[in-house]
Amino acid sequence: MDPLRKASAGYRREIAELKRQVASLQRDRRTASKSPRAQSQTQDDAKKRARFVPKGLKSLRARLGLSAADFGLLVGASGQSVYNWEAGKAIPRQSQQAALATVRGLGKREAMKKLETLTR
Repeated sequence: MDPLRKASAGYRREIAELKRQVASLQRDRRTASKSPRAQSQTQDDAKKRARFVPKGLKSLRARLGLSAADFGLLVGASGQSVYNWEAGKAIPRQSQQAALATVRGLGKREAMKKLETLTR
């Protein structure tokens, strides 16, 4: 009985691996069948549609240790706008969302240096 169990378990593993390979090949085939133009357009659309979450903005500002007015200077908006974004009362414009995306990649020291250059 043990040899049959071992063989059965081995067959199940092989079948599972083959299913994974088939799924992977099907995904590759689908992406290869799309035109390169359509792929570049979907990537551009994904870059344009940056996700905005008010809670994330608030935590980003806290992490950088900036007031709303200072944070507004970094992204090209007023302090009141920043408060409204954090409260969920307003959504930043596309250009401001792009600025938010660049600020998201900054550290605390880099943000302070950039703020100093803007206030001079």
